[in-house]
Amino acid sequence: MFKGRDIVSIKELSKSDMERIFEVAREMIPVARGEQKSELLRGYILANLFFEPSTRTRMSFEAAMLRLGGSVLGFSNPSSTSLSKGETLADTIRMFDSYSDVIVIRHPYEGSARLAAEFAEHPVINAGDGAGQHPTQTLLDIFTIVQEFGDVQGLKIALIGDLKYGRTVHSLAYALSKLGAELYFVSPPLLKMPLHILRELKGNYTETEKIEDIVSEVDVFYVTRIQKERFPDPTEYRKVAGTYAIDARLLQAAKKNAIVMHPLPRVNEIKVEVDKLPQARYFKQAFYGVPVRMALLSLVLGVV
Repeated sequence: MFKGRDIVSIKELSKSDMERIFEVAREMIPVARGEQKSELLRGYILANLFFEPSTRTRMSFEAAMLRLGGSVLGFSNPSSTSLSKGETLADTIRMFDSYSDVIVIRHPYEGSARLAAEFAEHPVINAGDGAGQHPTQTLLDIFTIVQEFGDVQGLKIALIGDLKYGRTVHSLAYALSKLGAELYFVSPPLLKMPLHILRELKGNYTETEKIEDIVSEVDVFYVTRIQKERFPDPTEYRKVAGTYAIDARLLQAAKKNAIVMHPLPRVNEIKVEVDKLPQARYFKQAFYGVPVRMALLSLVLGVV
């Protein structure tokens, strides 16, 4: 079902696919924590190709591979590779494909992971392509929600902040809608969820500019950073920077069992005071990236 398969878009994963990934991820948690040892991927090599900055995604893929006994090669600064000499993406992919068993790629251009999959014989996993897709982030986000609530069906989930440029929320909105969640999109007018994403949803969503309008109804607050680096015009960024800030006062009006999530890094959209509150889940969410990516690597390499 998974052996040799590319993971490029969340749209290509069925509900049963996700359930299988989560089943394996749960088994991986003790290994991810270092409580158990595993040599499941001994002898396998991961090529980690990061053409734009990353901390959690890159490091969690490396941790996932190393925890399972595998090896990692790659780069996080393309200027130190032959790309700076004019080598094409296709040739770079072909080269690393010959050195490794699975490729993880993050690239600033939408569609780059799909292109990489066309040139690679081994499985390609999309770690983010521009403002397009980020399927592994979506999987760990849903895994976090399922671990907390048992299911996504019927939950009220608010996606807050940069809904226009945030590839994380694009993938997540589609997947959550598919799994039966009721969605709230909270953003300034300049950063509304793109129309082409809305057209793909089942229609079970509400758009608003004010968190206060929905704070008492929501089970999950999924907060995103307003991404300065993706704004074509700095003036437009300054208009919306700092629009939202989740703090202790706001959460006093939230449901007792509500949780706050964030794909990280955060800037000022979640106040530090929230870290100690029972609603905070963003650091646990970041940890879950390791077992989920362990599961994906094991599945596409066909060892589980």
